[in-house]
Amino acid sequence: MIARLTDAERDAALAELPQWQTVDGKDAIRRAFRFKDFVEAWGFMARVALLAESQDHHPEWSNVYNRVEITLTTHDCKGLSARDVKLAKAIDQL
Repeated sequence: MIARLTDAERDAALAELPQWQTVDGKDAIRRAFRFKDFVEAWGFMARVALLAESQDHHPEWSNVYNRVEITLTTHDCKGLSARDVKLAKAIDQL
């Protein structure tokens, strides 16, 4: 089973992910992205989809024109896990 991060682990992870914020009322992290246009946003989403599929861990996300919002949480443990941190770091590398 996938382990939920402890408070100390969550704090350490967020220190390494300064552009990600916690989500009120949910054990999750979120980041908003803005691109030049819809095509650039869609291309980013395609790259994230390939990352997510390769890690077998899929984000909650939305897209409106040039904006993409990604929320990461692990449903199997009902909260933030190391899988979310790993995917967030990979997304940041894009």
